[in-house]
Amino acid sequence: MGDDTEELLRQLADVQSQLAFQEDTVSALNEAVARQQQEILVLRRQLELLKQRLDEQTAQGVPGAAVAEEEKPPHY
Repeated sequence: MGDDTEELLRQLADVQSQLAFQEDTVSALNEAVARQQQEILVLRRQLELLKQRLDEQTAQGVPGAAVAEEEKPPHY
């Protein structure tokens, strides 16, 4: 019976070790996702501001502002 108990204790220690590793991994992934979400929000805001600026320039008739929208890519 002593061998069985020792084996069970060893297996329990292994499972606890794996669980601790997985908890660390989940925590690290959560932090990475949170950072990426913040970056996405900043990039979206910058894109909105750029689009707004382009729309304003196009509406004001700034030379070259509308050309970028109307110009076809070189592969056409």
